[in-house]
Amino acid sequence: MTFFISRKHFYSCFAAVQPDQLQTIRAVLDERYARYNRPAFIEHDPISIPHRFTQRADVEISGLFAALLAWGRRPTIISKVTELLRRMDDAPHQFVTQHQDEDLKQLLGFCHRTFCDTDLLYFVHWLRWYYADHATLEDAFLRGATQRERLENFHDLFFSLPDAPQRTRKHVATPARGSACKRVNMYLRWMVRQDAHGVDFGLWTRLPMAELVCPIDVHVERQARQLGLLTRPVVDWRAAEELTANLRRFDAHDPVKYDFALFGLGVEEKR
Repeated sequence: MTFFISRKHFYSCFAAVQPDQLQTIRAVLDERYARYNRPAFIEHDPISIPHRFTQRADVEISGLFAALLAWGRRPTIISKVTELLRRMDDAPHQFVTQHQDEDLKQLLGFCHRTFCDTDLLYFVHWLRWYYADHATLEDAFLRGATQRERLENFHDLFFSLPDAPQRTRKHVATPARGSACKRVNMYLRWMVRQDAHGVDFGLWTRLPMAELVCPIDVHVERQARQLGLLTRPVVDWRAAEELTANLRRFDAHDPVKYDFALFGLGVEEKR
């Protein structure tokens, strides 16, 4: 279904969400969700990185790097994570769990923005430690009664090893520092969301889709504000919760599916 409505009229009408406007906004978001949540979306998005793999652990590890390194232009992100995985012989789980000290030299010199080889070496060190006792990274995100608690506990677990570099902490966000946790929430969307469209993986089934929190990038923020779905002046954890609560008014079971819609609207506006 296609909705014919001028962009100027659309945005001027919905500066704030009112009960009688919800259905119109939902109709537009549903249409954009259907337009962008399809396999053609994968190629130019960082989610294309984990789609190169078939083994569960490879998808989890490559997806974690692709999400947490998602800074800047998408082509650059994809290129840098491709380089990182090539340094791991394009076998991330095998490299993480079976590498010898000599193999770690392959990682030296890697850098994307402020994420450099010191941070990468700790990530690999932690993943090796973690996979020694766990079959899936899903376990690391299940500790806590709320999504905020789960993300805070994941952060604490990730930096629980005694040799965790202080500088690396900035690369794994936590609500405890007020962060909106955009990259971690995006990673969880990839791993948890299940539908028939083939973009998100739906590998993890113990974390309910209804409890996911919407990632907020610049596109999502701008569109959410224009639609009256986000009013908090700063993009922090409370802003992410506000946006997600409003999206649950459209789909309580799967609110973060509208990440596709808001991102897509942002791309359209940029064009």
